[in-house]
Amino acid sequence: MPEDYYDILGVSRDASDDEIKKAYRKKAMKYHPDRNPDDPEAEAKFKRAAEAYEVLSSSEKRQRYDRYGHAGVGNGSRGGAGAGFQDINDIFDAFGDIFGGAAGGGSIFDEVFRNAGQRRRSSRRSGKAGSDLRIKLPLTLEEIAEGAEKRIKVQKFVQCDDCSGTGAAGGTEGENFMMCPECDGTGEIRQVSRSVFGQFVNVQACPRCNGEGRIIQDKCATCGGQGRLEDEETITINVPPGVMEGNYLTLREAGNAGLRGGPAGDLRIEIEEEPHEHFKRDGLDIFYDLHISFPDAALGTEVEVPTLKGKAKLQIDPGIQAGKILRMRDRGLPEFNGSRQGDQLIRVHVWTPQELSAEQEDVLREWQSAEPFTPKPENTKPRKSFFSKVKDVFT
Repeated sequence: MPEDYYDILGVSRDASDDEIKKAYRKKAMKYHPDRNPDDPEAEAKFKRAAEAYEVLSSSEKRQRYDRYGHAGVGNGSRGGAGAGFQDINDIFDAFGDIFGGAAGGGSIFDEVFRNAGQRRRSSRRSGKAGSDLRIKLPLTLEEIAEGAEKRIKVQKFVQCDDCSGTGAAGGTEGENFMMCPECDGTGEIRQVSRSVFGQFVNVQACPRCNGEGRIIQDKCATCGGQGRLEDEETITINVPPGVMEGNYLTLREAGNAGLRGGPAGDLRIEIEEEPHEHFKRDGLDIFYDLHISFPDAALGTEVEVPTLKGKAKLQIDPGIQAGKILRMRDRGLPEFNGSRQGDQLIRVHVWTPQELSAEQEDVLREWQSAEPFTPKPENTKPRKSFFSKVKDVFT
């Protein structure tokens, strides 16, 4: 006795149209053959769910089914409501709205499964696509600030020059290729199965020609009919200013060459920031730790600090406090694909002597209780801006 359609989808007989649609989509996701390649029952369950949905999604068919059962929807005449589906792709064509195709945007389900079938069909008579490559590209902060042109060597599969990537001797197709006798040039093997629900056709890529529909008779001696070789290639990469750790650049078709003329994969370059001798990065800003002596902090001084573009002389005002952060505007990193520019921030550290002579200790003890040496943080006033006192000395 045929299985009840409501039981197939796991819904009650009074389920709404929306509940039926959601239940079918859930079953289809679970039992799709591409997700269950080693389960021969998966495709049968997938098609039974499609058959059930075909009936229950139609108000007229559902009404007849509720009244007369399978006989009311033509089970006796054509082997079940789903018997018209000769291929998995027929189900997608019938119920594209369930998987996002009709809406125009396309769902993940639509991308993964419908496009998988299209890729198999479009790849016939061409080799298998090459795989993508991923490499890390270390950059200094100076290179990130200015942008850089980098030349790197990549180990990968490249097209065989002797056969122009065809895999055939001499690089010409013609008589070097013959039609695959296994699939008659279609690149597909179709397996027909019959059940109480009707006839189903399972389509797979031909194992003999790998879905290409043809076989090389006279293979290229250099690449052995692969159409590609392992080699090293030097690639030029133009890195724009302002990239960050974790950003990546994609060079289309710069990955591994495909088999026998198949499209090349992509090269994905991940940005990696090298540790800097002086600076720590915080977004677009960079931090520099400046250490000065106690006399310099008290009396003021002129110091030389590194920047991403050389060095700059900086006037330190008398009485500067430890922990003070000075800002050098627009000395940081540029915004990637933007107009903002970061700053260079200078953290001031006042060095406390750790070894003193007896004479020095006596002097400090005399000053220890003196009024100017008594901390008064509430009276600390901001000093005059130092920006006018910064002098560039590029080296």
